[in-house]
Amino acid sequence: MGRFLFIISLSILIPLPLGAEQLTFQGRVLDPALAPVAGARVTATPDGPGSPISTVTGRNGEFRLSLQPRVYTVAIASDGFAELSARVTAAALIGQWREFVLQIAGVAETVRVTAQTGHGASAVASATKVATPLREIPHSISVVSSAMIADQRMQSMADVVRYMPGVGMAQGEGNRDTPILRGNSSTSDFFVDGVRDDAQYLRDTYNVDHVEALKGPNAMIFGRGGGGGVINRVTRQATWAPSRQIDLQLGSWANRRLTADIGGAPASSLSTRVTGVYERSDSYRAGVDVERLGINPTVAFVLGPNTMVRAGYEYFRDTRTADRGVSSVGGRPVATDASTFFGDPGRSTSDASVNMASVVAEHNLGHGMSVRSRTTFAIYAKYYANVFPGAVDADAGVVALSAYDHSTDRRNVFNQTDLVVSRRTGSVGHVIVAGVEIGRQSTGNFRRTGFFSSIGRGVRSTSVPLESPTVSVPVEFRQAPADADNTGVATVAAVYVQDQLSLSKRLQAVVGLRFDRFVVNFRNNRTAAELVSQDGLLSPRLGLIYAPSSPVSVYVSYSLAHLPRAGDQLGSLSLSNQALDPEVFHNYELGAKWDISPALSLSTAAYRLDRGNIAVADPVDPARSFLVDGQRTQGLEAGLDGRITRGWRIAGGYAFQNGRITQSLSPAAKAGAVLAQLPKHSFSLWNKFDVSPRWGVGVGVIHRQAMFASTDNQVVLPGFVRVDTAVFWNISDRLRAQLNVENILDERYYASAHNNNNILPGSPRAVRVGFTVRF
Repeated sequence: MGRFLFIISLSILIPLPLGAEQLTFQGRVLDPALAPVAGARVTATPDGPGSPISTVTGRNGEFRLSLQPRVYTVAIASDGFAELSARVTAAALIGQWREFVLQIAGVAETVRVTAQTGHGASAVASATKVATPLREIPHSISVVSSAMIADQRMQSMADVVRYMPGVGMAQGEGNRDTPILRGNSSTSDFFVDGVRDDAQYLRDTYNVDHVEALKGPNAMIFGRGGGGGVINRVTRQATWAPSRQIDLQLGSWANRRLTADIGGAPASSLSTRVTGVYERSDSYRAGVDVERLGINPTVAFVLGPNTMVRAGYEYFRDTRTADRGVSSVGGRPVATDASTFFGDPGRSTSDASVNMASVVAEHNLGHGMSVRSRTTFAIYAKYYANVFPGAVDADAGVVALSAYDHSTDRRNVFNQTDLVVSRRTGSVGHVIVAGVEIGRQSTGNFRRTGFFSSIGRGVRSTSVPLESPTVSVPVEFRQAPADADNTGVATVAAVYVQDQLSLSKRLQAVVGLRFDRFVVNFRNNRTAAELVSQDGLLSPRLGLIYAPSSPVSVYVSYSLAHLPRAGDQLGSLSLSNQALDPEVFHNYELGAKWDISPALSLSTAAYRLDRGNIAVADPVDPARSFLVDGQRTQGLEAGLDGRITRGWRIAGGYAFQNGRITQSLSPAAKAGAVLAQLPKHSFSLWNKFDVSPRWGVGVGVIHRQAMFASTDNQVVLPGFVRVDTAVFWNISDRLRAQLNVENILDERYYASAHNNNNILPGSPRAVRVGFTVRF
């Protein structure tokens, strides 16, 4: 703890460079309706020698730059607007306040595209529902951009979170994303462009602009769940800048992947874009393969100087072998080749499809007010079957196998409508968001147990030799007494209000409150039992931000989230828990953020996350449950992202996490136990060096300390250090080649787990060659 408090203090106390006489250039950036534009990049480039000076507008569209008494060209750029340039003389700016009005890009005659200053983002909209600089958001956020995804050829959420401090990824039984944020695992805390995307499947990166991990409870913005945080994918949208790019990737184990990103503006008020992917690959795991197909067209219409409508549709399908890894023996994973499959790969399959359509309309009302409404409709279909390993009998030299299959169908409809108001009351500035969210989710679940018919009709488990655990066995799937066959409908109606206050030049606050009425109607189709759960969820947020100097902020925050008894996947309601209060997550956080330069940012955070209202069976009467505060995670995080020099980009961070069970919850989760898959120390760092305009190299290091596979703390996944490398070659302005080598030192490690006997070995050395064509 002391080391990281020192880091936070250091980011405040290090003196900033001093130069010659400085003049203050200040003003505000507005849109055509004279509403403030937050997150716009303002860059002043001096005539003659000297480096550009840059900043990002705050939530009120305001900016300040310290300039020397010279002549500058000021450029202002923001997504969706045409870039604006102006010539200013610093000496003439004393005592002046300048306002700049941007025009919507589709209406302007020309559009200039500016390059990213680094891998990450300087501002995000998802955390507060308005574009806000990261240093003005009072909680920890990690961002991985499309540039970093391309540099490392990331294909999955598991790839992305490796460079997010304090975020891990569990195995998810080989068929779904299961992030672990601050010691809490979930399959539902995923969002797309701020809208819930909670079905169980493995997501791709082909249509991603950037991925955000918002850590700690964010219920005031995102609603129920998200106790440890949420992951939000921001997708590529139609813009008036042309995008014409095709990527081909070939690699180890018949890795074959093709992606495309094509778009432009056929008219001044219309833009279109289509992203797509097709992949068919084998794996270092014997008998494992994957096929993916996705297409995501988007369109944007300018209906006037103050109105824009965007629409999009995504079809995505992922078909793969459901791989649950290897078993353990003697408190460690079984020592076997990384390719060895435990179970029957021929009868272990996962097939998921997603159809998602969305439309969002934005209108500037003028007088500092705007309204935005987004509607999303999604259909998910998922089926998976698996023959998977269980416990090892070391004396007999055998491992147990079991099997089941499961199908889920879900339909989501959500609408979010927000009114954004920018006002000043005396000396206090306000950016107020008032909104409503309504949604309906219908879900059907059907599960069958696998019976090994060659042994006997009622046999649910079989044993195979540990030395040859890959088998092909006849399995009959049929329902056992406890198998699920249910349908459920969840409805949400929420209202929320948030105020981002500028209390003074250096002090800001974020205050918000959300109320959700969350109702689940659940039917057990096997027994015809019907259950109803109704919850009123009150989710506050409070944060204070102090800026001792313009590039530095220090914050303290509190937030709260709830998880209703229907659980992550809305299927956990029962007679014994339907009347119980939801689980609660309280997060307390202290942090600092420092824009070391316009292109380089450092963030640090210390937090405590308490999980309460955990249901525990009464030892006297097992039919009853009582609620306890049973889990606490404390930790420190540090992240660094951006450019060290013009040719050296860097991204990564360090996390210290200490998560424990504070009160015994079950025989497998006793008081004092360390939380599952929560390494005490983890570290990642990616460096990309541009050796010349044509050549570049990349080096990444990932370290994770040993951790337990489950909360019984019986099986340890050893720590490891993995090194990745890359070489980039710009053959011409339109053709780029790159070589990526994952795990170049061929480190033997274990990537993730689902429990003590489902542990996934990490990939041996893997080589990928990619070609990018722009036209």
